[in-house]
Amino acid sequence: MRELIDKAKVIALELKQAAEKVVTIKEVDDLRVQFMGREGCLTLLIKELKDLDSLAKREVGPVLNQIRVDATEIFRRLKEDIEKREAEAANMREKGFDVSAYQPKGRPDGTRHIYSKFIEDIEDIFMSMGFSIFDGPEVETDFYNFQALNIPQNHPARDMQDTFWFEKDKKLLRTHTSNVQIHAMQKYGVPIAGVCTGRVYRYEATDATHDCMFTQCEGLLVDKNVSISQLLGTVKKFLQRLFDSKKLKIRVRPGFFPFVEPGLEVDMSCVFCKDGCSVCKKTTWIELMGAGLVHPNVLRAVKVDPEVYSGFAFGVGIERLAMLRYGIDDIRLFHSGRVKFLQQF
Repeated sequence: MRELIDKAKVIALELKQAAEKVVTIKEVDDLRVQFMGREGCLTLLIKELKDLDSLAKREVGPVLNQIRVDATEIFRRLKEDIEKREAEAANMREKGFDVSAYQPKGRPDGTRHIYSKFIEDIEDIFMSMGFSIFDGPEVETDFYNFQALNIPQNHPARDMQDTFWFEKDKKLLRTHTSNVQIHAMQKYGVPIAGVCTGRVYRYEATDATHDCMFTQCEGLLVDKNVSISQLLGTVKKFLQRLFDSKKLKIRVRPGFFPFVEPGLEVDMSCVFCKDGCSVCKKTTWIELMGAGLVHPNVLRAVKVDPEVYSGFAFGVGIERLAMLRYGIDDIRLFHSGRVKFLQQF
């Protein structure tokens, strides 16, 4: 009796597996004959009921009958689905639509946008240096975009000229990717090392070098005994690999950013000349990014003791880097959708 039930379950499983491979009405009919025809495996199994006693029949009979009912429903549904697909295909053919029609030469092929390629390059470099990749919301709260980053209420960055505010819920479009470092430290704690790439928004006029929406790369490392030398070594290594130049140099100047102290402006040696050109404005140096050691107030905002931990952070515009790497002279080209521009990459 037990053996008969086991055989029935095996047949039911084989039927379901075979049904998944059926694509024509003929195959459905052949499968039905194989399982439920006169000599079908399910039919022969049901015939074995006559050799069982009445008690066994009452136990095995309902199992076999249910399998027979399920099999009948499977064949009905298969036939219905195939007939529907064939009808739809015939209807499309009548309309003259052929998905396999010849496509003429010279048609444009789709490729990844320069943004996608370039961001992957940036993330690959940092991952090879041991950094994780973080992400965060573009619609942000005042706390994450300003307060936790040591930007007080009267700071110019809060001015309506700089920030897109929503009328409801006191939300805003993030003005930098620095908000992600707050989310990351809250979620993962310290020590931590990661970078974030993403869109940011500024309420400002659009020209060849400015846009109201652009992308940034934000880097963060927090651990014990972090120093400026580690920051400069990380930034220099990243730029050398991004621009494929081991001779590339960097220099720093004092700068002010509320979330770092001290704050630094990082320049890199011009990758286009040795004695001065239009790109570096004849100085042989290109202004590039802001950086510095994480301000103690930022660490306190995420409940990290600045007496135990320290860190560095840096931020750079991805379009800025891409324009330098590829010799692009207008930031608006990235969003223009011009095929000739995109085909270069």
